[in-house]
Amino acid sequence: MKTRKNVSLKVALMMLVLLFSFMTSTAQTKKNNMVYDVVEVMPQFPGGQIAMMKYIMENIKYPKQIMEEGIQGRVTVSFIVEKDGRVSNVRLLRSVQPSLDKEAIRVVKSMPKWTPGKHNGKPVRVRFNLPVMFKLN
Repeated sequence: MKTRKNVSLKVALMMLVLLFSFMTSTAQTKKNNMVYDVVEVMPQFPGGQIAMMKYIMENIKYPKQIMEEGIQGRVTVSFIVEKDGRVSNVRLLRSVQPSLDKEAIRVVKSMPKWTPGKHNGKPVRVRFNLPVMFKLN
């Protein structure tokens, strides 16, 4: 009887240890995948902000029908600059018109790797919001 209690106690103790270690590893994974909004060193497009504006202007294709209809405005796109500089999780924050929204998302998804943001000297995931202007001259 005493042996059975010891075995039950050991099993319960091992279950607690396993549960605790699983919770700790999950917390560390979540911490490592945390997305920051502001960090010590913000992510940067290769060549800086002017190069990013040039990239957008050179790659945006204003849909012909939308131009003819005179539709213009600012589409805001949100994305994450990953630890390795890749752009991911591109999504629409502010819409103007479906074709313009789609084009802004396409151009952001096609961006080259950025210099990643850093927090405490280490590369981290950073959320970035980018307004993309569609303006007719």
